[in-house]
Amino acid sequence: MKFLNKIIHELLAQNPDLSAFNIILPGKRPIVFIRQILEENNYSGFLPNFFTIEELINTIADRQVIQGIPLWLFSFNVYRSLNLIPRDDFSDFLKWFPTLQKDWDDILKFSDSDEAVLQYMFDEERIKEWAQNLGEDDDVPRRKFLNFWQNMNIFLPELKSRLQEKNWATSGMIHEAAKASILDFAKNTQEHFVFCGFNAFTPVEEKLVRSLLKWNKAQCFFQADQYYFNDERQEAGKFLRNHKTWKEFDDNRAFQWIEDDFSQPKKIKVYEVSGNVTQTKVLPEIFKEINNKTYSNTAVVLLDENLLPASLDVMHGVDNLNITMGFPLKNLSFSNAVKRLFYLQKQLEKNKTSYYYRDVFPILEELPKSAKDGLIINDFKTKIEERNIVYISQKLLNELLGELSYFGLLQKAAGTHAYLDILIAFCHQVKWLEIDDIQYENVSHFENAFRVIKNQLTPYNIEIKMETLEILINQHINSESIDFQGEPLRGLQIMGLLETRLLNFENVILLSVNEGKLPLGNSQNTYIPFDIRRFFDLHTFLENDSIYAYHFYRLIQDAQNVHLLYNALSSGVNTGEKSRFITQIEMESSHQIEHLIIENASDPIVTKPIEISKTEIVRERLQKWKEKVSASHLTSYLYNPIDFYLSKILNTSESDEIEEELSVKNYGNLVHYSLQEVYEGLKGKVLKESDLQKSVKAIDQFINIAIEKLKHQQEFYEKGMNYIHKAIAKKVIENILNHDLDLIRQGNKLEIIDIERRFENVEFYLDGNDKISFLGFIDRIDKLNGTLRIIDYKTAKIKNLHVKIDADNVEDYFHNSDRKQALQLCIYHYVVQHLPEFWGFPIETGIWSFAEAKKGMVPLVFDKGDIDDAMRSVKSLILEILNPDINFVESIKSY
Repeated sequence: MKFLNKIIHELLAQNPDLSAFNIILPGKRPIVFIRQILEENNYSGFLPNFFTIEELINTIADRQVIQGIPLWLFSFNVYRSLNLIPRDDFSDFLKWFPTLQKDWDDILKFSDSDEAVLQYMFDEERIKEWAQNLGEDDDVPRRKFLNFWQNMNIFLPELKSRLQEKNWATSGMIHEAAKASILDFAKNTQEHFVFCGFNAFTPVEEKLVRSLLKWNKAQCFFQADQYYFNDERQEAGKFLRNHKTWKEFDDNRAFQWIEDDFSQPKKIKVYEVSGNVTQTKVLPEIFKEINNKTYSNTAVVLLDENLLPASLDVMHGVDNLNITMGFPLKNLSFSNAVKRLFYLQKQLEKNKTSYYYRDVFPILEELPKSAKDGLIINDFKTKIEERNIVYISQKLLNELLGELSYFGLLQKAAGTHAYLDILIAFCHQVKWLEIDDIQYENVSHFENAFRVIKNQLTPYNIEIKMETLEILINQHINSESIDFQGEPLRGLQIMGLLETRLLNFENVILLSVNEGKLPLGNSQNTYIPFDIRRFFDLHTFLENDSIYAYHFYRLIQDAQNVHLLYNALSSGVNTGEKSRFITQIEMESSHQIEHLIIENASDPIVTKPIEISKTEIVRERLQKWKEKVSASHLTSYLYNPIDFYLSKILNTSESDEIEEELSVKNYGNLVHYSLQEVYEGLKGKVLKESDLQKSVKAIDQFINIAIEKLKHQQEFYEKGMNYIHKAIAKKVIENILNHDLDLIRQGNKLEIIDIERRFENVEFYLDGNDKISFLGFIDRIDKLNGTLRIIDYKTAKIKNLHVKIDADNVEDYFHNSDRKQALQLCIYHYVVQHLPEFWGFPIETGIWSFAEAKKGMVPLVFDKGDIDDAMRSVKSLILEILNPDINFVESIKSY
């Protein structure tokens, strides 16, 4: 730590007792390094006092800081008491006040008079509207903005007055209060102050430093470099060049220090990386180049805090890691669950009778749970998926989740105060579960936030709606982070850019060095336009860019190896543009820069099919399978042998998933079950016109019975695409009934023999005494003018029902998935031939497609060969399945 070493040696040369000094730092991170330096120098005296400059300003102002939720509640109470128009409620107030408050703090810190700026904003709006007919409507956007600044000229002075009565102050008010006391403080203090490593000051901070310098009660150590200090074009030296012009720096007091480190030899590498997370994948390769494998002089600087988890993931081989940056609370699972809880409460305010399953499932997945709760949740999900319940009734939720330990969180809250109590109790309860440290911290943050909100609400008679509470919590989630504790004196340092202040590293690796990340650019959230900020000397994005430029150049000026990675892909808000600081170094510095392009190139997926050999246990399962062979088994094998293996040999099945839109499979089942109900009542009868006419009128009843069979809710079919699917199903059923009705009207004799006819133990011989037994269901068997018709319903269109078998193709004719419909009909034909009750009847088999219902049954036709030839081909297929030398090989479908 070169800069800190230099400061300590300078102070020890002035006074061997450092307790005489008060060291003022930009942040507290360097204190531990200063202590280490003192230990290395065998210092045995009392330590100096350490302060941040904010702490020193607060001491001078002598005010109690108020911020966040307490400030918002107090401010709203003041706003409400003024009866300004519009009379925003608390949720509307929160939409604009936090941004305004930041602007107000800027005004108080950087301008001479906040009232002058507020009046200027109001006057500017009036000038813009000069000679314009605004009309009387207060909702005109320009009028609303004019009214806004008119109100702020009343509200903010009153808020300041009320806060001063309580001796409370925002950060801006603290600066304003300190301003008046600085001269007396500098004159009367007996302490000596050492300001270390500062760059930009607010006017009050500058006044404090210069006043103490004037009275010889302070000294300043700056860390500047000739490269950016002497070049007026370099924005990194903007503030330091200004500080050097202070009259306090003269022949008797030099400006310390301007070094020449940046121009020293360095290895700088710039990595153009395709992808954000891909940047972290480069880190192990960079670590290989570092000789010191303890990485004690190496820093990984993340300009995008969201890369922390991915970075830690690739650093599993590093023994000592020290994380000196916060991890955003908003990225953790418990935070997402809390957001979803408030969203659920808002939905329950709109619909108190049912829950949308997508509102409930993620909460149950993301909230920490006990083993007992886990069993209840799994049972709940299984039953909801099995019954395909999209909207869960209050009664069913109570029935299935009533025993859940935090069931109260899922119920409609009696009020926000009551809901806060439930949340606090839940957080307290969760901390007793076996959860990891990060989740424990996450829960603790929320418990504290809920308690703060509850306690702060007590003094105020403010009506808090659930939406308002949600906004409060989201503000908290988005601004808080979890801090890590570690050992900063050894191992690899993972840091944010601001944490690097005053620290120096030999090896520096920066990730996300993109425009918009470094510098942040024109992304200020403010109500005050750029030109007005310039007029009143408020910081604009230009000043912020200069601050970031200084941090960047200062970090790399002492480094020997610099690795700059940026995401070159354009996605979302990322433009894929490298930071202009990289371009500046490339164009202006004397360093040779090595450029590397890292492609996120994934190797093409090798479409090697899965292959399963027929081991002894598989052959045993196949022998068992021979006892119950269905046509669908064979068609499954034709489509993909691996599917056959998984479902028929391993007996696995697909998991249930909730369908928000009826699937093709369940659409087919809906029509199928409805037709089963229709014709079940007509079974064994020679049909009459009146029978079918009655059935046509009762289609809705039959469909409702089918819906119950599917275990679906009636509400599932009341709107959207499912309403259309149901209407189409009704039309298909009507077309089938009308087709049968037309047959009867034309003088045909139609008799329904059986519906969903089950058959089993129908033997089919293979070779010698080796045989299999067919099992299955035939959708419909009827008799038309004395001909027995075997009908199979299909959702798909009819395909390849003309069979052409001869001696050349008989062995492999059905080894083709395009002929699976014909295969199935041939098996049904064989089965019916062998059922004694149907002996002697002419048999016709066919498909009735729901997609072409008006066509009626389309029969299987033998253009060449007959049913015996077809069954020879079926036998060949079955023998292939049973052949121990032929493996199950996956069919790769080309799309």
